[in-house]
Amino acid sequence: MIELHTFDDQRAQSDALAKAVGDALQASLTARAASAGNGPSHVTLAVSGGSSPRPFLQTLSTEPFDWARIAVTLVDDRWLPETDNDSNSRFAHETLLQNAAKAAAFWPLVDTSQSLEAHVAALNADARRTLPDVAVLGMGEDGHTASIFADAPEWDFAITTPDHFVAVHPGAAPHARVSWSMSALKQMGRLFLLIAGPRKLDVLNAAAAAPQKNAISQLANDKGVRLDVYWCEK
Repeated sequence: MIELHTFDDQRAQSDALAKAVGDALQASLTARAASAGNGPSHVTLAVSGGSSPRPFLQTLSTEPFDWARIAVTLVDDRWLPETDNDSNSRFAHETLLQNAAKAAAFWPLVDTSQSLEAHVAALNADARRTLPDVAVLGMGEDGHTASIFADAPEWDFAITTPDHFVAVHPGAAPHARVSWSMSALKQMGRLFLLIAGPRKLDVLNAAAAAPQKNAISQLANDKGVRLDVYWCEK
């Protein structure tokens, strides 16, 4: 199910999404405190890279949450060192993990000291890597979300495996990737989608209208998934 929230400009969109994500995190923190002793003591927030999330992440970084009980991770990342300009890990440190959010723990998805395949296997075997309580997705104009690309040789595996993490080699996009799988995305506590522009709204609407071979359509056509979409015109 898609719940669409529309805004006239990026600032209003960023502020509204920061409040919604903050409310979701606070609800998760309260629920976790009430069930102390059952599962991890922290809650996990997964965020995306790219240019669109920057104002939202910068706003969120100033919110006075109990950041020491929040673990930040990524929806996906390129198989690059954290120092690379295209690293989502670097982006998260420069935007979100500032101000009040400096107190949050960070769980990267990439460790280039080992092979991609070995690292993904280690992620899947790590019991500390629980599903995020809240995730903020992005979407490409080809309908990919996270790094689940329809043109990747791993497409069928990425949308069917029960594993939480997958390695992906996109056909038209640079760099191998590490991504949460489709089954993992569908099981996350709260899913938000941040997009802008008429073209991306058209892609989303088409993906929701009928099943298509792209990741956002997989989510939009699953009746068990709620996707809160925050869209602005430009």
